[in-house]
Amino acid sequence: MNFLAHLYLSQNNTNIMIGNFIADHIRGNNYKDFSKEIQQGIFMHREIDTFTDAHKIVRKSKRRLHQRYRHYDGIIIDIFYDYFLAKNWRNYSAIPLEIYTHSVYTLFDSIKLELPIKAQNFITYMIEYNILFNYQYKEGIAKVLNGMNARTKGKSQMHLAIEDLNLLEEELQEDFILFFKDLRAFCSLKLQEINSK
Repeated sequence: MNFLAHLYLSQNNTNIMIGNFIADHIRGNNYKDFSKEIQQGIFMHREIDTFTDAHKIVRKSKRRLHQRYRHYDGIIIDIFYDYFLAKNWRNYSAIPLEIYTHSVYTLFDSIKLELPIKAQNFITYMIEYNILFNYQYKEGIAKVLNGMNARTKGKSQMHLAIEDLNLLEEELQEDFILFFKDLRAFCSLKLQEINSK
C-alpha cells in the first residue's frame, strides 16, 4: 500500500501514524531511535506490506500489469490502490479528505525535523504539491507515476501506467474494494494487539 492507505490504517493514532509513515526510511535496527509507539507503527507498516504482497487479490492486480512493467507492477498497484482509496474516501471515513489530509500535513510539518532526512524531504514535497489529496484525481496519479519513472531514469516506463488505469479501472477498483476489506480487518486486529500491550 502507498502513503494514504498506511496513514488511514493507523486509525488516527498519532505515533502509530508517524511510524507507519517513516518506516520505508528506517533501515536495520535504527527503529530503536524512536519511542515504543512509533516503533510499533514501523512494525505495523512492515506487517501491512507483508500481508499485501501475499494477498491473492493483490497478486491478481499485479498480473494485470506484469507483462508491461515486470517487477515494477507492485509499486504501480500501490499507487493505484491509493487512488481508489482517495476516490472512494467517503465510503471509508466520515472526515472529508481535504480536512484529513490537511491535518496530516500539519502533524508532519510540526515534527519533520525529528524524522529521517528522506522523510523530511518527502514531507516538504507532499505538502507543496498536496499529494495525498490529489491521489483522488488521475492528474495527481499521473504526476506521481511520472516522478517514479524519472527516479528509475525511464527504465520502469511507469509514466505509461495511467493508460492501464484508464483501461482497467473497473477491474482494479473491484480488486481494491475486496482486498481493502481484508486489510482493514487485519489492521484492526493488529491495533487491538498493540493497544492491549
